[in-house]
Amino acid sequence: MELGHVDFGKLNISAANMRHSKKAPDVSDILPSVRARGILVPLLVRQNGSPDTFEIVAGSRRYRCAEIIFNECGEVEPLPCAFLKPGDDAAALEASLIENIARLDPDEVTQWETFSRLVKEGRTPVEIAATFGITDRMVGQRLALGNLLPKIRQAYRSEEIDAESIRHLTLASKAQQKAWLALCDDPEQHAPRGSQLKQWLFGGQSISTSVALFPLEQYQGQIVSDLFGEDAYFSDADAFWVLQSEAIAARRDAYLEAGWRDVTVMERGARFTSWEHEKATKKKGGKVFISVSARGEVEMHEGWLNIKEAKRARQAAQNGAGAELPQGRAERPEVTSILQNYIDLHRLTAVRLELLNHPGVALRLMVAHAITGSKLWRVELEKRDARGKEIADSIANSGATAQFDAKRREVLPLLDMPEDESAIAGGNGDDYATACVFARLLALPDDDVQRVLAVVMAETLAAGSSAVEAVGVRLHVDMRVAWQPDDVFFELIRDRQVVNAMVAELAGQPSADANLAEKIKTQKSIIKACLTGENGRAKVEDWLPRWMAFPVGTYTDRGGFATAENWGRIAEFFTQA
Repeated sequence: MELGHVDFGKLNISAANMRHSKKAPDVSDILPSVRARGILVPLLVRQNGSPDTFEIVAGSRRYRCAEIIFNECGEVEPLPCAFLKPGDDAAALEASLIENIARLDPDEVTQWETFSRLVKEGRTPVEIAATFGITDRMVGQRLALGNLLPKIRQAYRSEEIDAESIRHLTLASKAQQKAWLALCDDPEQHAPRGSQLKQWLFGGQSISTSVALFPLEQYQGQIVSDLFGEDAYFSDADAFWVLQSEAIAARRDAYLEAGWRDVTVMERGARFTSWEHEKATKKKGGKVFISVSARGEVEMHEGWLNIKEAKRARQAAQNGAGAELPQGRAERPEVTSILQNYIDLHRLTAVRLELLNHPGVALRLMVAHAITGSKLWRVELEKRDARGKEIADSIANSGATAQFDAKRREVLPLLDMPEDESAIAGGNGDDYATACVFARLLALPDDDVQRVLAVVMAETLAAGSSAVEAVGVRLHVDMRVAWQPDDVFFELIRDRQVVNAMVAELAGQPSADANLAEKIKTQKSIIKACLTGENGRAKVEDWLPRWMAFPVGTYTDRGGFATAENWGRIAEFFTQA
C-alpha cells in the first residue's frame, strides 16, 4: 500500500464506504482536532476511473472535516492518503469497516449492510469474522438483521426500537412483523415491546430448547433462534410437551427401578416447597418429587418426605420400629372416604340385585349371619347412607336400583304388604307382626319363601363389607350391567396417579406418559373422550374401572382402599369358586 497526498478537489466518497449516505456523518468530536492539527491519519482511497481522481473507501469523517474547513477558508492542504488497488470491492469494504470499527463503533444496521455486501462479493461469514477479529457468532447476529423488514431496521437505526425488542422481532415471521408494524402505526393500539413482545409472538408460551430432556433431533417441528443466537425456542409447544412428558415418564420409571419408594410427578406449574418437606434418604423412605414449570423446566427433588410422613418416621424410629417409614400407612390413600362411600354403595346395589336371582345362595348367607352375627343382624335394614346429595342421586338413578325395587314390589303381595312399602326387612320388632308374617310364610311354597328370603337378605347386606365382595365374586357380578361411569364418579377422582393410570388403560401408555404432567381436569377429559369416541379418540366400549370389578382391583400400591383390603382377607376362600 503506497502513501501520498491528494488535493481536496480530486477526492469523493466511494459507494463502498460504510458511511456513504445522503446524510452527512457527525464530526463534532474530531473537528476541533482537525482544525488545530490538520488530518494526521491517512484516508484509504483508490483510483476512480481516471489517474488523477480518487474515491474514499475509509475516512469519510476526516474528509467531511476538510470539507467544512474548505467552505470556511476557501482552501485546504492536500490530504494524506493510502492507496488501495483498484477494483477489489470486497477489500475496500473490509478496509472501510475495519477502520470505522477501530475509530468509531457504527450502528448494527450499518454493520449488517456492510457484511451483507461482503457476502454478495463472495466473502463467507467465517472469512468476515477473521478479517475483523470478531466471532462468527457476531457476524451471524448482524446478518440476522436481514430477516427484519426494512422499516423495522430503519426504526432500530433511529433508536425508535430498543435492542430487546429487535432481538425478539428476529424470531417473528414476515407476517408477524407486518402485524406488529400495523400496531405501531395505529394510535389507538399498543404495540408490545420487550418481554411482552416475546409473549405476543409465542401466544404467551415460549419454551427454550435448553429445557428439553429429550434429544432435539426427536422434535419434528421448527426451532427458531433469536438475533444473538443465545436462545432457541420450540415453535410447536404441543409437540414439545408430548416429547417432554415421555422423557419425564422415563425418568420416573428409572427412579422406581433404582429403588426409590415413590416418585410423584407434580402438576405442571405447581412448585415444590422445601419448607413443607424434610430431607430423607432412599433407605429411610425418601421420595422423589418431579416439578414441571409452565416453561418446560423440569427439576428432580430427590430424597424428601412431607412433614407428616417425616414425623411418623421419627416416631417409628423412637418406638424401635426401625428408621424406615411404617408400611401400610400411606400418606394419602388411593381413594378418599367419600369416593369409598360411592364405590361401596354402587357395588352393594349390584350385588343385591344379583342375589335375588340366587335364593339358594341367599339362604346359606342368611344362615351364616344367624351363626356368626353381623352389625345388621338384629334384623336391621341397610340404610345406604350416602355422603352427599350427589352420591344419593347417583345411587337413586342407578339402573340396578330401579330393577331391585321392581322385583321387591313383586314380592310384597306374597306377604300381603302394600305396594308402596319401601322395604321388607327392618321391622320394629313387634311380636304380633312377626307372628302374622310367619303365618303367611307357612302358607307359601318353598320357591316363594326363597324369593322373600332373597329380598330380606339383600336389604340387610352391609355396604362395604367382606360379604358384598364374597357374594359379588361367587355370583360373577358384572358391574358393566349395573353401573356406568357418571359425572359424580369423575368428580370424586382427585388422585393424579390414579387418573394417569386410567388414561393408560383407555388411551394407552404412550398417551398417559405424554400427559403425565397435565392437570387432572385435562386427563379426565381424555378419559371421557375415550368413552364417547370424541376429539379423535377411538371409542372404548364397556370400560370398567378396577375399583368396580369383581374381584376388585387397585391402581396404586399405596393401600388405604377398604374394598381391596376386605377382599384380600377372604380372597383365598373364593378365588377357586
